[in-house]
Amino acid sequence: MSDPSSKTILIADDEPDVRSYMTVLLKDNGYNIILAENGREAFEKAVSEKPDLISLDISMPEESGTKAFKDLQENEVTKDIPVIIVSGVDPRYEAFLSKRKLIKPPSGYFEKPIDREEFLKKVEELTK
Repeated sequence: MSDPSSKTILIADDEPDVRSYMTVLLKDNGYNIILAENGREAFEKAVSEKPDLISLDISMPEESGTKAFKDLQENEVTKDIPVIIVSGVDPRYEAFLSKRKLIKPPSGYFEKPIDREEFLKKVEELTK
């Protein structure tokens, strides 16, 4: 098992309560956290900070998670960083997105509110 304290997760969500909850959950489990409030900020921080994992909301102002996800996959620096979609959007949207945009599906998909145990298990698996 890898040491979570050496792993950094970027949390991108426009809802302050969600960012706070995810921060506490992940910090309590030993991860370092970077925060972003919209898709553009998430993309910029992913390029500059190169996190080990990105938790990305789909529905955000300024720039959607959908556009950020596509941009992350098309960028040389960020294309191999696993992305977990955490959203209130129906999971069928993820399949639609992948089909329409011709991009690979995310490494994980969780509907809000997340199942914390399943989420942590997926985070651990993706940051080994």
